[in-house]
Amino acid sequence: MMLSKLKRLTTLNWAVVLLPAAMLASCSGETDKAAQQTNSINVPLITLQAEDVAEHTISSGSITSDKRISIASRLSGYIGNISVREGDHVKQGDALFRVDPVDVMQAVNQARADLRDAATDRARYSALLKEKAVSKQQFDKVQLRYTVAKSKLAQAENQLQYAEVKAPVDGTVVKKLLNTGDLASPGSTVLILENAQQLSVETYISERFIAAIHEGAEASVELASLDRPLKAIVRQVVPAADPLTHQFLVKLSLPQMAEVLPGMFAEVRFIIGSRKALLLPLTAVVQRHGLHGVYLADADNTLHYRLIRPGREIDRRIEALAGLNDGDRIAAEILPGMESGMQAAGS
Repeated sequence: MMLSKLKRLTTLNWAVVLLPAAMLASCSGETDKAAQQTNSINVPLITLQAEDVAEHTISSGSITSDKRISIASRLSGYIGNISVREGDHVKQGDALFRVDPVDVMQAVNQARADLRDAATDRARYSALLKEKAVSKQQFDKVQLRYTVAKSKLAQAENQLQYAEVKAPVDGTVVKKLLNTGDLASPGSTVLILENAQQLSVETYISERFIAAIHEGAEASVELASLDRPLKAIVRQVVPAADPLTHQFLVKLSLPQMAEVLPGMFAEVRFIIGSRKALLLPLTAVVQRHGLHGVYLADADNTLHYRLIRPGREIDRRIEALAGLNDGDRIAAEILPGMESGMQAAGS
């Protein structure tokens, strides 16, 4: 009797001891499973591969007009009236200014007087020739004098048309060097016109890169007034370097745009070759405290934060100059709560 009761107590004690142990084991398994779920994140991984990208050289330049014209007077005289100001738009044939043609009028009056004298002598000698009072040779000399006098008058009168200076092309007055009352002389610039319909970029390239730049090649032009670069075409490469700077002048044609004006500063990017580069999606890069980084996956898909040195943006991707190698796997995007030690559960 006593032995039977003792066996029942022993069995009960073992049950009491084993039950908490089983409960603890069950709880421990659930905790590990929950911890494993908490340390995983559903993010896709990408494998980096070096790609060929264009190598560039950048130079500064300025926007110029293909039709930049210096307007000067052909006559010497005081400017009677300048009807335009800087910034005015003019059409071809519009009057710009007028020069008082005092000297030309004197030449015209003198030529007219000479022609009258020559005409009188010609008429007299013509009558004498009919009477055979003069020889044919003498009459020919008088006739030649009349012809020369008539030609000189035509030349002098032709100069009068240059008293009023008109715009040779459509354009904008960008510079005004003389004013009403100033003395104009032949060849001296009075106004400068520019036609903004045909614009180009002028820049200088180092002799180190000039061999890679050819006429007809494309280049990228960046202006502060535009939020996107413009495509330009190399129009001319001047085959002689500046003797002081040893740089070559390159001219590029630009598309016509209202926002682009002569005199603007421009940065020109030329393609001079190609190189290998690692390009990352913008979504894979996180910026913290001014530093850039990605999440690198090891062989077990565990993520580790890795700092990189970013380069320029190319086709909506960013170049990694340092910090990563060809063949590395990284998280394709940055998700909220992502941190080192997490397991990448995506494909």
